Amino acid sequence: SMMRGSSCEGKNLGPCSGPNRQRDLCTFCTISLDQEEVFRTKVFDKSLSPFYGEDFYFEIPRPFQCLSFYVFAKGVFQRDLPVGKVSIRKEELCKFSGKEHWFGLQPVDPNSEVQGKVHLEMRLNELIIENGSMCQQLLVRIIECQGLPLISGQNCDPYATVSLVGPARSDQKKTKVKKKTSDPQFEETFNFEVTRPNSYTKKSNFQVEEEDIEKLEIKVDLWNNGNLAQDVFLGETRVSVKILRNDHIHRAWYLLQPKGNGKSKTDDLGSLRLNVTYTEDNVLPSACYTPLRTLLLKSPDIKPISASAAHILGDICRERYEAVLPVVRLLLHHSRLVPFVSAITVLELENTQEANTIFRGNSLATRCIDDMMKIVGRSYLTVTLKPVLDEICDSNKTCEIDPIKLKEGDNVEVNKENLQGYVQKVFSSITQSSSSCPPLMCDVFRSLRHMASKRFPDDPHVQYSAVSSFVFLRFFAVAVLSPHTFQLRPHHPDLEVSRTLTLISKTIQTLGSWGSLSKNKLVCMNVSYQPLQHFLDEISSNVSKESSGVEDSVVLKEGEIQKRAQGRKRIGKRNFKKRWLRVTNRELSYHKHRGKEALCIIPVKNIRAVEKLYESAFNRKNMFQVLHSEKPLYVQAGNCVEASEWVEVLSQVSRCNPDRLGTFHPSAYVAGAWLCCRSLSDNQPGCKPCTPTLLANLQLDIDCDRETERIFSLLTSSYSKLQKMEDACASIAVYQGPPREQDDYSLFTIQDPKETFHTVQQITHILEELQREHDTRSGTAQYGSQENPIVGKTS
Repeated sequence: SMMRGSSCEGKNLGPCSGPNRQRDLCTFCTISLDQEEVFRTKVFDKSLSPFYGEDFYFEIPRPFQCLSFYVFAKGVFQRDLPVGKVSIRKEELCKFSGKEHWFGLQPVDPNSEVQGKVHLEMRLNELIIENGSMCQQLLVRIIECQGLPLISGQNCDPYATVSLVGPARSDQKKTKVKKKTSDPQFEETFNFEVTRPNSYTKKSNFQVEEEDIEKLEIKVDLWNNGNLAQDVFLGETRVSVKILRNDHIHRAWYLLQPKGNGKSKTDDLGSLRLNVTYTEDNVLPSACYTPLRTLLLKSPDIKPISASAAHILGDICRERYEAVLPVVRLLLHHSRLVPFVSAITVLELENTQEANTIFRGNSLATRCIDDMMKIVGRSYLTVTLKPVLDEICDSNKTCEIDPIKLKEGDNVEVNKENLQGYVQKVFSSITQSSSSCPPLMCDVFRSLRHMASKRFPDDPHVQYSAVSSFVFLRFFAVAVLSPHTFQLRPHHPDLEVSRTLTLISKTIQTLGSWGSLSKNKLVCMNVSYQPLQHFLDEISSNVSKESSGVEDSVVLKEGEIQKRAQGRKRIGKRNFKKRWLRVTNRELSYHKHRGKEALCIIPVKNIRAVEKLYESAFNRKNMFQVLHSEKPLYVQAGNCVEASEWVEVLSQVSRCNPDRLGTFHPSAYVAGAWLCCRSLSDNQPGCKPCTPTLLANLQLDIDCDRETERIFSLLTSSYSKLQKMEDACASIAVYQGPPREQDDYSLFTIQDPKETFHTVQQITHILEELQREHDTRSGTAQYGSQENPIVGKTS
């Protein structure tokens, strides 16, 4: 599941009367899944109605029962004191999802902070005692608990008490303490006599007084054993013994509840305005998604691109900003994003009439590239902007230059200098960052630059504005404006810092409007033109292209290695020699020593694959191979880190080569056979698929089944639009004319009605199949099972 939202503001926080009334509270909010804190706002100064205004967005990695928002008062000397909380049960989240609500704060009472569930079994046994009379015995077996809370960050030491409670009795038994576990296995059984002999003398038979079983209940309390400290209450559940009336054995899971009624009447503690969006995906087994995933991954190859499944999804979910992300992630994971983005960009450029309006709108192409930059560029932003943003937020010099907004005593000249100083720092951090720009972003920028020049051949600036409108306007400027949303700062900046960041961000946006960028504008901003152009060149030029003499040769890595003599058939120690290996953006070469002329040069454009080698190939660790047009080059690096770095650098520099291999041999060809697959021919194609380069660099954690499930939900919720699109294709195909305005077909991009109709039908068919799969699996778990525990009654 996924949580997105904002904690907006508080109103009249704290008790309104009595000695505890704090005049000016400094407060902050936290968000917890059950008892585990997952998010915290910054402290808001002295106000009883603070505006927090913080956005949060996180994946929920585990099952949970309750989402809670706590308001704390910041303690100066003592610990922070809870003011109150809002708890929303998981089942109720969808009721509030996507809308803003005011919630009244409830008191935070240690006895109400509970989470987890307990597994119980109860049975009634009839016993015959010595004198032949009957006695009923109740057996309660406490099997296990799950999901108990952490106590101050550690697993708890839980024990349980089991009591039989009735109008005239209360017998309590206790389990052993289990050490350091949130899921204790108790497996203990307790006996309670339910009917017992009354006034009995040796002579007469005793009468059996029936105790009213209907009024008895079993109460199970969980506690954390405090050793020296006080034991902490972890939750309780109550089960009426009358549940055994028909069945003599009952076994079920129960949710733990707050102690007693938990609902005492209290002061009004104020309220909290929240906007929470909760989405939950019920992900099916992987095989169910194969047809939809395959159809989406074929998108880049469909001609025209507007007839592809990914484009159709973007078209029918145009208003939903979250619709593009799952497609981007899916294509990214399978290295299919660049060809898709290139194809939809061509389509967008066809509809762009003026070079200076290039990529200004909010189209499918710009949204895909935006999302890609957010996913791939996160660490690039951190490396480039975090140090300078930390300095700006912490030093906090005033930069206000708007005469209307100036405070008394502010000097506009000093402020202007402050702003220029900050802009200069941000600008140079960005223009010196090209070596950190992720390869995938460079690939997209290169493609944008090429397509823009092709579309507007007479405009010399368009190749730069195509790139700057993304990297400045939609990437760096956005991150400077709200650093907290990119994890560059822990919290929303305060008003003054926010204003400073807005002014810097506006300046960076100006740099993005390359077309309208005149030399005198740059002079005003105290920024020089050269580094800017150089930066855009570096992030969008083809690293492995033939040198036209313009591009300098840059050494990417060099160092000492052991190299195996090429073409040797036998394995021997003498076949490995110390060499100096050097790779530039143009060539890989090895030398006898550093600074000597090259013994061998392999042009980067000839490299077809770079892969690690099994240790068993030459009985040597840290080996890798460079496959090129001649015999493979086998290299042993100094250590495991070096080996990874060499493979990474060589893979990156050769990743755009046209004839890269799809497979390779992970071992060597020795004595007439490959050691890995035993194949006899030395030019036999490889037996193992090559590592995809881009992903090795991204280390993206993408769950494709989940993304596909999300796409299924999006398509299903836009089903009526899909039907409209199908009708539009059919009518255009029949009438052969352009779409008629009144049919609101103009909302869709239909270049080839037959091809589009065909894809829409495939999508519809796949959606029906997937819906059937969901329906057959959606039988809710039985009440009382582990997945659907009983909400026990509270007294």
